[in-house]
Amino acid sequence: MTHDAATGSTTILFGAFDRHNFGDLLFPHIAAALLHDKTPVFAGLAERDLRRYGGHRVHALAQLATQWRGRPVNLIHVGGEILTCNAWQAAIMLLPEDQVQPTIARLDAHPQERLAWAQQHLGISSLAPYCASRTLFAHMNRVIYTGVGGVDLGDCDCALRAEVLAKLEAADAVSVRDQLTQAQLKTAGIAAQLIPDPAVMVAELFGAQIRQRCQEPEIARLLEQFPQGYLAVQFSAEFGDDATLAQIARQLDQAARESGQGVVFFRAGAAPWHDDLGCLRRVAARMSVRNLTVFESLDLWDICALIAHSRGYCGSSLHGRIVAMAFALPRVNFHTPSQKNHPSKQAAFAAAWEIPGAPACVEVDEIASGIRHALDVDSGLRQHKAQELVSLYRQGFASCLN
Repeated sequence: MTHDAATGSTTILFGAFDRHNFGDLLFPHIAAALLHDKTPVFAGLAERDLRRYGGHRVHALAQLATQWRGRPVNLIHVGGEILTCNAWQAAIMLLPEDQVQPTIARLDAHPQERLAWAQQHLGISSLAPYCASRTLFAHMNRVIYTGVGGVDLGDCDCALRAEVLAKLEAADAVSVRDQLTQAQLKTAGIAAQLIPDPAVMVAELFGAQIRQRCQEPEIARLLEQFPQGYLAVQFSAEFGDDATLAQIARQLDQAARESGQGVVFFRAGAAPWHDDLGCLRRVAARMSVRNLTVFESLDLWDICALIAHSRGYCGSSLHGRIVAMAFALPRVNFHTPSQKNHPSKQAAFAAAWEIPGAPACVEVDEIASGIRHALDVDSGLRQHKAQELVSLYRQGFASCLN
C-alpha cells in the first residue's frame, strides 16, 4: 500500500476500471507509474479481479471506507468521463452479461426503483458514484481529479449535476481533459485545470513493453497475416443495426482498397453498453475485401499492441484514438447519426488537443474519406503532437499532486 510519510496517508487510485473498458483499464497503470516508488491501492465501485485482462485486482471503495475508518487517505480519481456517469449506468455496467437485459426490462421504466436498486447494488448512496465524496472516509486528506471528462454535464439531471459540482468544489485539485467540460465548470464557479487525457502517456511509459508484445502469439500472428500493414478498427454496439453495419462495411472496403491496408477489428471494451463481437463479425461478413480479421483478445496490452503496430486507427472509442495519438499514428473517430449535432467526448478532446486540420469525428458515410485524410497528416506533426501531450500531461499531473 502507498504510504505518504509526510501525511501518514494511504493513496487510493479510484475509477471505473472495475469492468472491462480499454481506457479505464489504462488509467490506474499510468497513475501508478507516475507515482514512482509508491504502490497504491486500486479501487472501483465493485470488488473485481481484472488481472487476466491486464488490469488490476480492484477493491470496492465502500468496503474500504468501512474498513479504514481511522486511516488517513489520499484519493485520486484517475480519469474518464466520470462526471456524467449516473448510478444506474454504473450498476448496469458492473452486472454479469446474463443479468443485464432482465434487469433493464424490470426497472428501466421505473426511475425511483431503478435508482434505489442501483445504490443498493453499489453500496454507495450517490447519484454520481464514480465521483467520491470527501465525507466517505473519516480522515480524507486530499481528493484529486486528474484529466476527467463530463461534456454532457449540462444535460444531466439537476440533482446529479448539483451533487457533482458540490464534490468538485470540495476537492483539492480538479483537472479536466476538454474545454467543453472546463467551461461548464467555470460557469458553476469551479476553476478546473485543462490537461490532456492520461492515456497520452501510454507510449512514453509503456512503449517498450507494448512493442515487445509483437513476440506474443496473438500479435505475432497479426503481423505475419498483414505484412503490408493494417488499419485497427473498432466500434461500439450502438452501431449494430443492419443499415449502419452495411454502410461501415462499404466504407471500410473503400478505405482498404485505397490504402492497400488490411483491416483488423477489435473490441475496446466488453462491459455492457460497450463493444459487441457479433457486430464486428457482421461487418466483416459484409465486406468484399478479404484481407481482414476479427481480433478477439481482450487483454489490455494486446489491444495497445494491436493499435501501436497498426498503420492507423478508426473507430468510436476515444481511447483508441488517444493511444494512436500517443504512438504518433493516423486516427479518426466516427459517430452515429444521432450524435451529429450533439457534443461528444471524442470531438471535445480532438478540439482541445488534435493537430489543426486533422480529422476529428466523421459520420459513418465519411469513414473512407476520414481515413484517407488521417493517413495524409504529416508524420512529423504527429510525432511532435505526441511529445507535446506527454509534456503537458506530466506538468498537469504534477500540478494536481502539489
